Amino acid sequence: MATYLKEEDRVLAVEIGGVARAYPIRILDWHEIVNDSIVNQRIAVIYCPLCGTGVVFASNVGDSALVFGVSGLLYNSDVLLYDRNTESLWSQLMGQAISRRLKDVKLPQIPEFHTTWGEWRARFPSTGVLSIETGYQRYYQKKAYAGYEKSRRLYFSVTNKEPRDYHSKEQVMGVEVDGVFKAYPFKVLSLNEAASFADTVNGKPLVIHWNESAKSAHITDGEGSNVVSTTAFWFAWFTFHPMREVFKAK
Repeated sequence: MATYLKEEDRVLAVEIGGVARAYPIRILDWHEIVNDSIVNQRIAVIYCPLCGTGVVFASNVGDSALVFGVSGLLYNSDVLLYDRNTESLWSQLMGQAISRRLKDVKLPQIPEFHTTWGEWRARFPSTGVLSIETGYQRYYQKKAYAGYEKSRRLYFSVTNKEPRDYHSKEQVMGVEVDGVFKAYPFKVLSLNEAASFADTVNGKPLVIHWNESAKSAHITDGEGSNVVSTTAFWFAWFTFHPMREVFKAK
């Protein structure tokens, strides 16, 4: 299974109706969008290498299953996609259409995991995984933006300049609860004493889970159900959510 992947390779992964699937970042780096279906649920897996953001949306709007493509345009350094049905433009991090017929329509986000192949496969041994036989000639062993995540420099300007509290490309996990946004910097989670701990955002109790070896985080609610969150570079989370809370290690 997926012998081209190493244990430490990063994947964007989902589990829907007991079916797990992984989408390697080394492929998403080049193509940015995968239109897929799991247990009759149409989904769009979208990764922006410039913002380090991976999200999964339910891609049904009404009775239509939207099929997405990369527009080649950016907003605040974040990928703008378009649906082939109406050619409306969509913002990945806003999760909504910003032009044409579907303007202001939002897509439901599905909980996803931004983790390592080794960690995901250990949790779901029978997981499916995206093949490198994509129909395109790409050298998937090579990063499309080599060195970018180490540099503070951005390729494109953004509206809100992030505070220098963290490196521009520091990874954070962000969550939104009824209009209140909170970020959990990986650097701080790594220093925190507990791998899992309770927190409250806008009055909602949550449980934050940190995996030190995989350098990945996710959130569950009081019932143990996965909560939607987004892993992003610090600058990207801040520019879209400047009025946000930031977790501090105890």
